[in-house]
Amino acid sequence: MPTVEIDPDELRELTGHPEKDDGTLRDELFALGLEYEGETDDGEFELEFAPDRLDRLSVEGVARSLRYQYGEDRGIYIPNTNDAEWTIEVDADVPDERPYVTGAVVRGLDMDEAALESLIQLQEKLHATMGRQRAKGAIGVHDLTMLKGQVAATGGENTPEEEEDPRTETASPGGKSVRYTGIGKREDTFVPLEENHEMNPQEVLMGHHTAHKFADLVESYERMPAIYDDIGLFSFPPVINGKRTEVTTDSRDLFIEMTGTDQWTIDHMLTIVCYALDARGGRVEEVDVQYADDAAGDYAGHTLTRPLFETKTKTVAHSDVESTLGIDLDGEEVVDLLERAGLGVVADDSAADDIHYDVEIPPYRVDVLHPVDVIDDVGRAFGFNLLEPRYPDVSTVGGRHERSRLERAARTSLVGLGFEDLLNFHLISEEANYDRLDVERGSDVFGGGEPAVIQEPYSEDYEIVRTWALPSLMLVLENNTHRSYPQDLAEVGFAARQNDDEATKMAERQTVAAALARHDASYEDAKARLQALCRAFDVELVTPPAEHPAFVSGRTADIIIDCERVGVIGEVHPKVLVEYDLEVPVAAFEFDLDALRE
Repeated sequence: MPTVEIDPDELRELTGHPEKDDGTLRDELFALGLEYEGETDDGEFELEFAPDRLDRLSVEGVARSLRYQYGEDRGIYIPNTNDAEWTIEVDADVPDERPYVTGAVVRGLDMDEAALESLIQLQEKLHATMGRQRAKGAIGVHDLTMLKGQVAATGGENTPEEEEDPRTETASPGGKSVRYTGIGKREDTFVPLEENHEMNPQEVLMGHHTAHKFADLVESYERMPAIYDDIGLFSFPPVINGKRTEVTTDSRDLFIEMTGTDQWTIDHMLTIVCYALDARGGRVEEVDVQYADDAAGDYAGHTLTRPLFETKTKTVAHSDVESTLGIDLDGEEVVDLLERAGLGVVADDSAADDIHYDVEIPPYRVDVLHPVDVIDDVGRAFGFNLLEPRYPDVSTVGGRHERSRLERAARTSLVGLGFEDLLNFHLISEEANYDRLDVERGSDVFGGGEPAVIQEPYSEDYEIVRTWALPSLMLVLENNTHRSYPQDLAEVGFAARQNDDEATKMAERQTVAAALARHDASYEDAKARLQALCRAFDVELVTPPAEHPAFVSGRTADIIIDCERVGVIGEVHPKVLVEYDLEVPVAAFEFDLDALRE
C-alpha cells in the first residue's frame, strides 16, 4: 500500500492542538484509517493511506480530517473563489492524445519550506494514483509572478507570421491568457527544471536526467504538448516544467495547470490541490479554460470555469444506517456524525416509516459513489473500535463453501508440488490477454473467446476480465527477470468469457494455471506435475497432441480429464518468450478447476 509522510509537529500546528503527543496522534490517525508504518530519519510519520481517500495525501488533508473528527469543524466547506483574471486557451494543434486541460490561480500563500515540501509530495502522490503516473493527468505548478499573460486583445487581427508563431495568443477582453498548444519535437526551446541551458522537447526526452523517465508518455505523439505565455514556452506537460516559473519558498502566488486524457480526472486532481492550498491560507481564483471550436476532445467550442467546486448529493435511509452498522442511533446522532465526517446533511422525516438524510458531498471526496460510502463515514465518525461484535441473528453457523474447499485443496497440492501460489488481478489489458500470447480474440482455442469488457476502464491495463490466467503468470515472470531461477508459479483464479447459453451471457469459471521457468523446463516436466495433481484428486488424465498458438507445435497437448477437454499443456513458444524478455524456457498448463471435482 502507498504511504504518505506527515510531520507530526506540522499536524499539531494545522489542527491547533500543540498539546497532543505522538502516541495520541497515532491513535487518532488509526481511527481515521491511516496506519502508522514507522518514521523517517527526519521524524516524520510514515502513514499507509487508503487509496480511496486521495484528499489525505497531504498534511493539510489529514489535518482537515482530524479537525472534523475532533468536532471543531462541522459540515461541508467550500472555499470562496475570486473571479477569473486568467484564461487557458486551447487550440486545434493540441495533440489528440492529450486534449484536456484545467487550471486555477492561488494567491497570498506563505510558501515556507514545509508548505513547499507538502505541495511537492501531494503532486507526486496524485501523479502516482489518479494521474496513473502522469499518463491520465499531470500537474504543473508555476510562480505566477514569472508569467506574462497577454493582456486583452484590442480587436486588431494577427499577421500571418504571428498566426504561425506558437507564442501568439488571443486573450479574452479584460484578462490575461496562456495558450495550450502542440509543437514539433524540435520546434522551440526552453530551459527545463534542473538545467541551465535551453533544450527542445526532443533533447529533453533524450537527455534530461529526470524527464526521460516520462518520455514514453509522449514519444509516439506527432506533436508535443506545450503551454506558452507571452514570453514563450514555460511548460512541457506531462514531462517537465520550465525553470523560469519554478516555485520556491519566495513564491506567493501560484498558477496551476493540469493536462490529461480525461477532464473529470484532472478537474478532481485540481480540486484536491486547491483545498490543500486553501488550508495554507491561499485565496483561490478561478481560471477560464477556453476550447477552440476545432479543438480535440469533447469540449470544442466550450469555455469551462475552474476549479470545479461542485457538490453532489446522496440520499441515505436511517434504517440502512442502523442495519449496516448494527447499532441504534437517533436522528440527531446521525446528523451529528455526518457533520463530523465533513458532510452536509438535511434530515427528511416526512415519511412515516423511516427518516431519510439528503447528504451533500464535498468536491474533494472523489471516493463517495454510493450511499453505503456515506454509511461508512457515519461508522468511522462513531468509531469502529466502539462497535461491539455480535453473532448474526440466523440459525446456522457459517462454513467453507464446497467451491472454496476445492480451491484450497488445489492450492495446497500445487504448493506441495513445488509451485509458488499467486493471487493476480482478474482484470487485464486486451493486449496482454490475447496479442502478447499470439491468441486471436474470439477464437476457439483455450484462452480465446470474447471477454467481458469494462465500459469505462480507469486504466488501459485493466480493460477486460481475463479469459484465462496464463497471461497473468507471464506478466509476473516478465517482472521477475531480475530474480533467480527456477521460478515455478501457479494460480487458482477467476476467468470469464461471453457465452450466450448462460443466463448472464457470461461463462464464469475458476481456472488452475501453472508455469515452470527454468533452464531445462520441458513438456515432460509440466506433464509430470499435472499427473501428480490429477492423482491427488483421483481423476483420469489424457493428453492427446494438439495445436495452440501460444505453445510450440509438437510439444502441446489438450488436457482431457474424465473424458472432458478442459485445458491445454505445452512448452511456451519462443516468440512469446521474446515478447516477455524471458531468456529461459517456460512450460505451462491451464485447465478448469471443476475438472478436479469428484
